[in-house]
Amino acid sequence: MGVFTKEAEVSTPLPPAKAFKAFAVDIENLMPKVAPQTIKSVEVLEGNGGPGTIRKITFAEGHGLSHAKHKVDVLDKDNLVYAYTVMESDFFNKKIEKISYDIKFVAAADGGSTVKVNATFYTAGDTEVTPDLMAQIKEASEKRALVMKAIESYVLANPDA
Repeated sequence: MGVFTKEAEVSTPLPPAKAFKAFAVDIENLMPKVAPQTIKSVEVLEGNGGPGTIRKITFAEGHGLSHAKHKVDVLDKDNLVYAYTVMESDFFNKKIEKISYDIKFVAAADGGSTVKVNATFYTAGDTEVTPDLMAQIKEASEKRALVMKAIESYVLANPDA
């Protein structure tokens, strides 16, 4: 098994507590609401939303994937830290064993947030990290970013959400 990490920082006009609520706490309710063309449903298979919770995301037809299962590792409301592991997905195609995300929401000078994302990819068996695999990961990350932007837009348009 190989391991590699990708780090990213994303800005959002949402203040840190609001961004954390939208992207970590309420994500299972917001994803299918704001991106039904991508996310058909999010089902809690186990848990209450906190650490240990397992969610099954079912993608809309034509998205290219059918499902993914996530396990919440950390949901720290005081420090605005959210960590989860994608432990099953047809995206993996026997090349990826799992992906762990560590996300920290930090106040930005403009009143919004900087979202710091550290993604760790664990390859399956002796799978090598090829340009093709990196292109697939980039494409999946871009699709994920579109859903996050839809959530951001929804929360900005619905401040009480």
